[in-house]
Amino acid sequence: MTDDARRSAALESKAWPYEEARKLIKRWPDGKPHDAPMLFETGYGPSGLPHIGTFQEVLRTTMVRRAYEEMTGRPTRLIAFSDDMDGLRKVPDNVPQREMLAQHLGKPLSRIPDPFGKFDSFAAHNNAMLRDFLDRFGFEYEFASSTDYYTSGRFDATLRDVLRRYDDIMKVMLPTLRAERQATYSPVLPVSAKTGVVLQVPIEVVNAEAGIVRFVDEGETVEQSIFGGQAKLQWKPDWGMRWAALGVDYEMYGKDLIDSAILSGKIAQILGGRRPEGLIAELFLDAQGEKISKSKGNGLSIEEWLTYGPDESLAFYIYREPKKAKSLHLGLVPRAVDDYWQFLGNYEGQGWKERLGNPVHHVHGGEPPAATLPVTFGLLLNLVGVMGEASREQVWGYLANYLPGATAADHPELDRLIGYALAYHRDFVAPTLHRRAPDATERAALERLDAALAALPADASAEDVQNEVYEIGKTGGFAELRDWFKALYETLLGTSQGPRMGSFIRLYGIDNSRRLIAEALAR
Repeated sequence: MTDDARRSAALESKAWPYEEARKLIKRWPDGKPHDAPMLFETGYGPSGLPHIGTFQEVLRTTMVRRAYEEMTGRPTRLIAFSDDMDGLRKVPDNVPQREMLAQHLGKPLSRIPDPFGKFDSFAAHNNAMLRDFLDRFGFEYEFASSTDYYTSGRFDATLRDVLRRYDDIMKVMLPTLRAERQATYSPVLPVSAKTGVVLQVPIEVVNAEAGIVRFVDEGETVEQSIFGGQAKLQWKPDWGMRWAALGVDYEMYGKDLIDSAILSGKIAQILGGRRPEGLIAELFLDAQGEKISKSKGNGLSIEEWLTYGPDESLAFYIYREPKKAKSLHLGLVPRAVDDYWQFLGNYEGQGWKERLGNPVHHVHGGEPPAATLPVTFGLLLNLVGVMGEASREQVWGYLANYLPGATAADHPELDRLIGYALAYHRDFVAPTLHRRAPDATERAALERLDAALAALPADASAEDVQNEVYEIGKTGGFAELRDWFKALYETLLGTSQGPRMGSFIRLYGIDNSRRLIAEALAR
């Protein structure tokens, strides 16, 4: 497909990344002046360990960035900005040396020792974790540190404007605060030269051009510059200042930040900037339906998902329905893996209109691999479940019967999924398995199934096996066919849900499946 034809298809696509990119085309119909890159930004608060909720902002923003490039052919940039000048307000629950961290409350995150003992600061540790993962996914981004930008003077010109327009900014912020907070509020937070703490104190602008403010620090009146990292802004003014200073065109955020973004946008306008375009996304929830919190550590870590599912399954899950609240827990991994592979399998045979709406197009930046998976992840999990403690080689022994001549070298993606299936079964499935005894109706049906399997050849197709299973379910005295399948899953596999039984029996083998039936009948 030519670039022009692909661009035309992108301009018509209703997939959400293209809908978001249209906002930028409307913002700058002829592109930015002097063909400057469209600037995308994601913000990150390194007060706790990164989780998938943090990562998703970079992923989704990248998808919009790629969509804009497909639609326009114009240059873009992505800045991943870390708010590591923020003062530590609370010690996270999921880190070591919590007592040590408690001694540094209020100090900038970049000036607090790393409790893990690996980096120069707590912020540097958490920043490195985020960057390592972004690099693993191959994101193209520029990492930016709030500490670097403040201390290097990159924000000084805009900070000077903050002091010049101090009263206007206060008029935006004060009506949003309680009376007692209004009395002490300042958008500018000096960093104490005595204690190193980011101070929440009122200030007086002494000399806006020189950046000098006056405030009280431990009973002493101090005059101090706000330049060169000697102060930072409250986070809402900081957000707006950053939009103005950098000229950010696009930044998405969660719906819990709608009001904050409105205020920050007003401040950006006061400072000569403009509120960026952006998707207002729904929040990720944990298994109990609560909002994911870095400090609580109740969300998934990036490493946890990737222990049990591949990178692309995570990206696929995050892509879908960004305006719908979604749970985020490990029980979702198997379905996400299989759904990803189903969409990838469909991609090659689709026209470009359908391809651009296929999630895998955006997961892979417009270049999905040409790959298929001969066995579903769910089926692998069921196979491993009945095998018990198995090795990768033992699993391949069964797969060789199902896929004659297949090897790990020929099917590297399948081999990779076997590793994930073994880990997921070990940690999550095995402790929950319980194979119950069949009731009288189920026992009779299982005996019929055993006889039917005995009459089939060892290499009977999955479809032939499935036909036998269906016939027994329809004539076995069950109120509904699904009751029969539920009985098979619970008595043979120990779960309440399971695979297409014809495919499972073909994979596990007729003789092995008959042994499972015999074990069930013996209970």
